[in-house]
This record gives sequence, structure tokens and C-alpha cells, in this order.
Amino acid sequence: MNNNFAEFSGVMEHGSFSDLSKSSFSLTDEDHTLANSIRFTLNQDPRVTFCGYSIPHPSDNRVNIRIQTTGEPATDIMKDACQDLMLVCKHVRETFDQAVVDFKKSNNDMDVN
Repeated sequence: MNNNFAEFSGVMEHGSFSDLSKSSFSLTDEDHTLANSIRFTLNQDPRVTFCGYSIPHPSDNRVNIRIQTTGEPATDIMKDACQDLMLVCKHVRETFDQAVVDFKKSNNDMDVN
């Protein structure tokens, strides 16, 4: 397993070695859907003092996310936010799947695929 977030496929980190609390991340092949979800998750973290994202150009499939923290490494906080977002997505998927099962059980006489 790769523990270096900056080497994760499609992610490039731009920051300073002298101040790890400020960093920008470029995500390739992504748009507002993921960027806004990550931004929302990051802004829920009390260690984050600023988080924003931009898309350099509409025809460019790239998102830039900027993070500034209270002192902790921005890379660690970005990893935490991505893990939190994955847990939220997992919960939504499990809840949806269970609702489908419950719906099918309650509608035995209907042809539901």
C-alpha cells in the first residue's frame, strides 16, 4: 500500500517544505463533484483555517484544492478528509442498498428489477 498521498495516482501536491501547513493539490480527471465534496469535508475539520478549490479552465479536467491549517501538515488533513468522505459514501451506499431490499420485500407482487 502506498502511504505517500502525493504519489497517489492523479494527485500532485504543490507546497513548501518549510511550511507543511499550507499546500495545494491538483487532481486530474476530476470536476466540481469531487472537489466540492472534499472542500465541504475539509471545512468541517477544526484544524483547517482555509480551504477552497478552483478549476483552472472549463476544458481542463483538473481541480486545484488549496488547504491552510492551524499547523498540522496539510497532506495529513487531506488524507483524513478523503477517508472521511469515503466513509460517508460507504454509508450512503449501504443505506441505499438496504432501502432497495426493503422496498422489494414490501412490494412482492410488483415486478421490480
